[in-house]
Amino acid sequence: MADFVGAVDQGTTSTRFMIFDHDGNEIARHQLEHQQILPQAGWVEHNPTEIWERTRAVIETAMNKANLVASDLAALGITNQRETTVVWNRVTGRPYYNAIVWQDTRTDRIASALDQDGRGDVIRRKAGLPPATYFSGGKIQWILENVDGVRAAAEAGDALFGNTDTWLLWQLTGGPDGGVHVTDPTNASRTMLMDLETLDWDDELLSFFGIPRRMLPAIRPSSHPELYGVTRAGGPLGGEVPLSGDLGDQQAATVGQVCFSPGEAKNTYGTGNFLLLNTGHELVRSKHGLLTTVCYQFGNEKPVYALEGSIAVTGSAVQWLRDQLGIISGAEQSEALAAQVDDNGGVYFVPAFSGLFAPYWRSDARGAIVGLSRYNNNGHVARATLESICYQSRDVVEAMRQDSGVALDVLRVDGGVTANSLCMQMQADILGVPVSKPVVSETTALGAAYAAGLAVGFWQSTDELKRNWNEARRWYPEWSDAQRSRGYSSWKKAVSRTLDWVELD
Repeated sequence: MADFVGAVDQGTTSTRFMIFDHDGNEIARHQLEHQQILPQAGWVEHNPTEIWERTRAVIETAMNKANLVASDLAALGITNQRETTVVWNRVTGRPYYNAIVWQDTRTDRIASALDQDGRGDVIRRKAGLPPATYFSGGKIQWILENVDGVRAAAEAGDALFGNTDTWLLWQLTGGPDGGVHVTDPTNASRTMLMDLETLDWDDELLSFFGIPRRMLPAIRPSSHPELYGVTRAGGPLGGEVPLSGDLGDQQAATVGQVCFSPGEAKNTYGTGNFLLLNTGHELVRSKHGLLTTVCYQFGNEKPVYALEGSIAVTGSAVQWLRDQLGIISGAEQSEALAAQVDDNGGVYFVPAFSGLFAPYWRSDARGAIVGLSRYNNNGHVARATLESICYQSRDVVEAMRQDSGVALDVLRVDGGVTANSLCMQMQADILGVPVSKPVVSETTALGAAYAAGLAVGFWQSTDELKRNWNEARRWYPEWSDAQRSRGYSSWKKAVSRTLDWVELD
């Protein structure tokens, strides 16, 4: 039997390929960034062809680093930036337009119109989502309405839609030469087009956006031995490997954090932050600004659902300090710069670059740095940036407690920002609960590997996966209750300053 499982992790700023052994240990990885295309304010795009080329390169490089061949892999899993929308031609394989990224706000008028005539309530009930620029449905509609030839091609069956998981699965299984056009329920549940109860595309929801059903991929379980076929021998792996796992990135991280029991939660710190709470087989309808989503579906079992708090800008706010302001040369410098000051000096930064996601859902909001005086310096801005990551997470934790009645005893964390120890200490201070980081912090790729490996018997059960989880570090709260309360009150005041900035029709 093959000794390893591979995972493609196609993220917002980069694509990586990781290889894991049976104990969940990382054997090799390679990672490449791709271009962030910003045509105008509020628009964020990626080049799908570049993403596919990066995917090929990271697979080939990681396999060469580990001196492995395709037959050494028992299975391959994929995880991806969700909601990011690709539409391409079935025959040529060429995209009709750049991928419209989940952060993009060009569909704000489409989202706003849905709530003006009652369609928004139907979307909430069936799809578990509020009408928002975040999700794929409005992005597909925009491409159909604004890119020449796509509407006719879609109605003829030649234009295909997918999030980046579907795009890469299609390419890996042959592309124009027989590529499989599929997705899983976790990705489908982020479109505003899937019924959460039936796990199928809903004709009424499709009609709201004018989307032909034949554009859409087949929905299959997140983990299944016959899920997506096999890689083509001429592809980057150079041989056939079962493609048996597919999960949206935040659901993959939940699986990687082995949150398999109702009430268990994790928070992933990446480009944005995403806190998921496992609710088991129960569909919990949020009344406090959270999303109801599919957590995973393994084989022919019933789907497991989750409540999710999605935050648009967290790690990318640190990237903004680097790329737009130029006050740091690398993300790791944010910790050293913030540590030069004892506190935020009264400065609060609400990075509402794409509006505010959970629990506010305000596309009219825009970013603001408030509380500045001549006393403040770059260190205060850096510290306020890290605190913004933690305060936004607290907003979500508060909403989750109100919806579920679950008060967290500990928060499991993962993702790139967890390498910033100061930020994790801030998170413990601001939440008032311990923060726990696993040995394998890149749990998104690990979760995709787990889903793929479970499908082919590489791992026998979720109990076996739980035994692989080990804690690397824990941060305990150091702030007093009064300090925590004052800080959060000031944060809420800062959030109020960002609202009603953009006029929406």
